[in-house]
Amino acid sequence: MKRVILCPNPYRDKGLAAAKEADAILRRMGMETVFCLPFRPEGGDQQFGVVCKPLQQELRGSDLIIAFGGDGTILHLARTAATRGIPVLGVNLGSLGFMSDLERSELHLLQNLAQGRFRREKRMMLDVSVLREGRTVYVSSALNDAVVSKGAMARVVRLQVMAGDDQLGVFSGDGIVVATPTGSTGYSLSAGGPIVEPTAQNFVISPICAHTVFSSSFVLSAAGSVSVSSAEQSRKQIYLSVDGGKAFALRPGDRVRVCRSRYETELLRLTDRSLYEILRTKMAGGIGNEK
Repeated sequence: MKRVILCPNPYRDKGLAAAKEADAILRRMGMETVFCLPFRPEGGDQQFGVVCKPLQQELRGSDLIIAFGGDGTILHLARTAATRGIPVLGVNLGSLGFMSDLERSELHLLQNLAQGRFRREKRMMLDVSVLREGRTVYVSSALNDAVVSKGAMARVVRLQVMAGDDQLGVFSGDGIVVATPTGSTGYSLSAGGPIVEPTAQNFVISPICAHTVFSSSFVLSAAGSVSVSSAEQSRKQIYLSVDGGKAFALRPGDRVRVCRSRYETELLRLTDRSLYEILRTKMAGGIGNEK
């Protein structure tokens, strides 16, 4: 590790205090660092007293991205990091932080980077597309999940879920979550889905508030594909949201297709905490992903 990009969420890392502390530690070890904000805050970046450069131009030649915030900050960076093959180390400044490895009080462990005392953990991602009348009208990728759900009005939707060419079922309710193992501790778990070992290679399909006695989740091999479409020809508004991002309005006849991405998010680990230790520690406060 010679060149590190520091990506603090300015709404979580007030005044970039944690990122500045990490910067001092890394520079003492002889590493080159650069500040890149994952998104531009209100008032611009001049208010923080450091030079912040555009992330895209700093990726070349960088060995690591350190994300300061919650799991949402990692989700925001995951696609960019994965396509460039750069690992991400998360510093949790939120309330949960299942993907983050370090807490704010553990920044001294960054010294392990210079000694090569770390491990790499690969997480599968999803490629998500929307097919409309034979054309692809939407493409995205996800580390956590793709959610097909109803609008704000109190009404149910009927969604057909296919696993490859086989019908998995038609579900009435608020929607469907198609999650990765990483996303199994997020919205999928809140919808009643199982917790899956995060380095596994599976689709986790969970109905949201299903209006049926039988509303089991499904864990499928990631070797195939999953598709979700409306099972009725009504004008009920249905939306697609990928990793909690901006909702995409679906039209009658649209088909959401989800398959395993050829890209993977690589998370760097400096601690020896297991998934089970993290769950025991964090589940007492509730499950979810923080931005």
